[in-house]
Amino acid sequence: MIEKLRQDDQPVVTAVNVSKTFRDFWRRPKKVAVDGVSLSIMPGEVFGLLGPNGSGKSTTIKMLLGLLNPTAGHVELFGLAPASPRAKARIGYLPELSHFHPYLTLRETLYYYAGLFDLPADVRKERTARLLEEMGIADAADRRVGECSKGMAQRVGLAQALLNDPDLVILDEPTSGLDPLGRHDVKTMIRRLAARGKTVLLSSHLLAEVENVCDRVAILSEGQICAEGRLSELLKKRNQMQLTLEGASEDTLSRIRQALESEGVVCTVDRPSMTLEDYFLESVGKRDRP
Repeated sequence: MIEKLRQDDQPVVTAVNVSKTFRDFWRRPKKVAVDGVSLSIMPGEVFGLLGPNGSGKSTTIKMLLGLLNPTAGHVELFGLAPASPRAKARIGYLPELSHFHPYLTLRETLYYYAGLFDLPADVRKERTARLLEEMGIADAADRRVGECSKGMAQRVGLAQALLNDPDLVILDEPTSGLDPLGRHDVKTMIRRLAARGKTVLLSSHLLAEVENVCDRVAILSEGQICAEGRLSELLKKRNQMQLTLEGASEDTLSRIRQALESEGVVCTVDRPSMTLEDYFLESVGKRDRP
């Protein structure tokens, strides 16, 4: 097994002015999918690459993985070229669409992919069993992949992305095909990976899916970054402030409101609410699901 490097003082992912232009049979420019994208992702970060369908997210990820060569610009992973075996040994990848051998069982599928990393047999067996359990599919371990639902197949894909204990986990639309409980489990898994010091690059067009797990995000539109930064800063409404009161009587609330309005402050009183996902999980008793 290739020994993993440890260089935590440098970015895990570096992309400088990366562009990708797809050409037709005669090499004429046909589509500019990515146009001058620059990214820097540090160790231990959960970074969200967001944008609508067709914004260039998957193309950017494929260039980071070395599956596509940039038309212009420069990409490094762990300070190495994406095609470097030392870099690839430290990456786990879940593509937007996973394709597995339909005649293999879930257990056989994970064992097979673990073998591609040249893991010893005992390690392959242990990680396969552990990830089947962590993904909630241990009871179906001996079912053929071709007989599984899309959601279960997606869980198999998530498990295979973690087989080599990667330092960088790249997830392209990881909640595709999952129900609300499955999406909650994926977000819990991402938080656990971050707590273990792993770096996660998460691509999605579902903003609510990444809002409470990402440290920083970049938003792509038509192949270009239109916004980037920490969510805590990007989502602030600069011209508004929020006052939270607990246990205040209606009379106290009325006096506070009158005092604010006397100073020319526009004051709106409303009850706080939870997200639909939180309400759903609470309703089915899964709020504290491990």
